[in-house]
Amino acid sequence: MKAMMAWLGGLGLALATLNCQAGSLDLNLSDEAVQFAASGEVAPGIAVGGGLLDSEDRVDTQAVHAEVLGVERTRRYDIGVGARWTQLDTDAGDGGGLGLGGYGYAYVPQVPALSLGGYGFYTPGVVSAGDLERSLEYGLRARYGVTRNVDAYVGYRRLRADLDRPGGTRTLDSGAHAGVRLVF
Repeated sequence: MKAMMAWLGGLGLALATLNCQAGSLDLNLSDEAVQFAASGEVAPGIAVGGGLLDSEDRVDTQAVHAEVLGVERTRRYDIGVGARWTQLDTDAGDGGGLGLGGYGYAYVPQVPALSLGGYGFYTPGVVSAGDLERSLEYGLRARYGVTRNVDAYVGYRRLRADLDRPGGTRTLDSGAHAGVRLVF
């Protein structure tokens, strides 16, 4: 039931971004996880977004996040920096926290449709709640513009959390994935 509520929340977020100036819908899959994300610019250079991850990699994990980022896109790069609230519901503990981080991609001049980069968000204990003491999520991706509005990519993601339960720091999700991003 929790997973169904998370998916409905993600769908609502995706529909809310349709009124934004520019935005994206993103879906990626691995053999043990699925992630959906949506984002949109609410003003020039300010993007809001969110997403959800359902993983059975190491520990049954549902992670929902909402973020506000300052963004800039040019023909050479695509970057965003800001804050993200992540709420975790896992078999190892539940909790949430406010993390800082962002993303950055550089376009390869010899292959303009190709961009390489990644993202990362760190949540320290001072802004965490529930069982969460701290967390770190990061990922790397190689994106290729299949059409003007569609990117296909391969990547690697790792989500680690220090939970206030026996076992301490745990990897909740890690591994390679493939995805598609619709840009509008």
